[in-house]
Amino acid sequence: MATPDPILSLPPGLEAAKSEVLPPLINIKPINWFFDLNRAMSLWPVTFGLACCAIEMMSVSMARFDMARFGAEVFRPSIRQADLMMVTGTVTRKLAPTVVRLYEQMPAPKYVMACGNCAISGGPFKFEGQYGVVEGVDQLLPVDVYVPGCPPRPEAILEGLFFIQEKLTSRRWWPKPQELPPDPAPAAKGKK
Repeated sequence: MATPDPILSLPPGLEAAKSEVLPPLINIKPINWFFDLNRAMSLWPVTFGLACCAIEMMSVSMARFDMARFGAEVFRPSIRQADLMMVTGTVTRKLAPTVVRLYEQMPAPKYVMACGNCAISGGPFKFEGQYGVVEGVDQLLPVDVYVPGCPPRPEAILEGLFFIQEKLTSRRWWPKPQELPPDPAPAAKGKK
C-alpha cells in the first residue's frame, strides 16, 4: 500500500468540513418554495477576503455593480450571521484550519463560492514541490459555485450569485448577459 504524499495531503488533524442539513419537520412544497425564494433573495455574504480577488468582491458591492439590487446587500462582519462564504484568494495550509472552522460556525443552510483561480485550484502558486498552498478550497469545503478568473470580474461574481439563487429556486430571476455586437468597421478606424 502506497503512503500518501505529505506535501499533497491536508495538515495533520485537519479534516474537510462536512455539511449536513436536516430535512424539514413539515414538508409542504409551497411553503418550502416560499422559504427558498426568500433565502435566494436575501443572501448575506461574510466579509472574508484572502487576497487580490477580495478587491473584486468589494467592487461588486459598490455603486457600479451594486450587489444590493440582487439581494446580497449586507456583508456581515460575523460568520454566524452570514449564509454565503465567498472564498476570494489563496488559501494557505496555515489558514486552512481557520477557514474550516469559520465554515462550520455558519448557520445552515450555507453556501460557498470559490472566486478566482487561487481558490479554485491554487492558481499560479500550484507547482511541483510547493507545500504552502491548498490546491483548491474544495479539498476543505463543499463548494457550490466556482467563479474563474485572475481576478474574476465583478460581472462574473454576480453570475455566481445568480447561479446560487437559481440553485435555490430552480429559476433564473435576472436576465442573461447579452453579447456585444460586433464592431461595425474595424478596418475603418485606421482610415482618415
